[in-house]
Amino acid sequence: MPEQLADTVDPANWTCPAPLRDQPVVVMGHGGGGALSAELMEQIFAPAYGNAILTGLADSAVLELGGARLAFSTDSYVVRPLFFPGGSLGDLAVNGTVNDLAMSGARPAYLSAAFVLEEGVELTVVERIARAMGAAAEAAQVTIATGDTKVVESGHGDGVYVTTAGVGLVPDGVDIRPQRARPGDAVIVSGPIGLHGVAIMSVREGLEFGVEVASDTAPLADLVAAVLAVTPDIHVLRDPTRGGLAASLNEIARASGTGVRLRERAIPVPDAVANACGFLGLDPLYVANEGRLVAFVPPSAAEEVLAAMRAHPQGGGATLIGECVAEHPGMVVVCTGLGGTRVVDLPLGEQLPRIC
Repeated sequence: MPEQLADTVDPANWTCPAPLRDQPVVVMGHGGGGALSAELMEQIFAPAYGNAILTGLADSAVLELGGARLAFSTDSYVVRPLFFPGGSLGDLAVNGTVNDLAMSGARPAYLSAAFVLEEGVELTVVERIARAMGAAAEAAQVTIATGDTKVVESGHGDGVYVTTAGVGLVPDGVDIRPQRARPGDAVIVSGPIGLHGVAIMSVREGLEFGVEVASDTAPLADLVAAVLAVTPDIHVLRDPTRGGLAASLNEIARASGTGVRLRERAIPVPDAVANACGFLGLDPLYVANEGRLVAFVPPSAAEEVLAAMRAHPQGGGATLIGECVAEHPGMVVVCTGLGGTRVVDLPLGEQLPRIC
């Protein structure tokens, strides 16, 4: 390890996000968005709650209520550090739930915000987070309409945790869910990947990669609206947060019973992310994003959707990275630059714990 990094990085403090599969207790990998998270859902939560809505396992549930179609989602945010290049816990708490609603095609409308504060945290920190949430809500055109606050004893928390839930209206004629992916669909990502995860790691471990890497956290509802204006027949949308692009594509492939084939050279990985991942031994496909989406689009609409994304501030780097195929159902593969093929499996845990 280079001398300048040895002074700032202590591997003894790192947490392994990929523990053994037969652990009898909760481990960090259960929160990583990978195979352990899926097992937790399938073996504990789904049997306990068992209902047809929950088994859809989308970013948000679409509900019929009073003649309207509502998208409903909830998420908790436990990021460390609380503030990082490009954003903060407050931005994530708003944008994350707004984006989960948008991935159902909904127009987000109202959020709730619940805080768990640790005794001893400075009130100026809480104020910064609250103000960031207010600014993010205004930018996303949503209202934080209700909330709650709890305080835990010193040493029993990590400063500030935030849980947000949200609702939004789904337009008529829109049916976006992972089960709708079908062979022939174009797979489009809205911009460069891996920025959020690398931004968090750079601050957390005191690493420098030549240039500052900023999180991509941003609301995506307007971008989704622009895509739906091209065609309401978008098959799947997903924001690749925990577990990165790899986890999202594997979940879609398994839910739809189709295969996904990517072209490695087409995947937009910024140089700074590629360099950081190379140094840290990470795969950019598994690194978290907070302001990107992946879309499965009928091939006839792919070029128009790409153009609509590229015309939007949040989709300027939109790229066609692959297609949905009938071969290898439930699997994601990448065609490498050398002409080979490699399988991109669902991650076991998470390369970078506590990133959202």
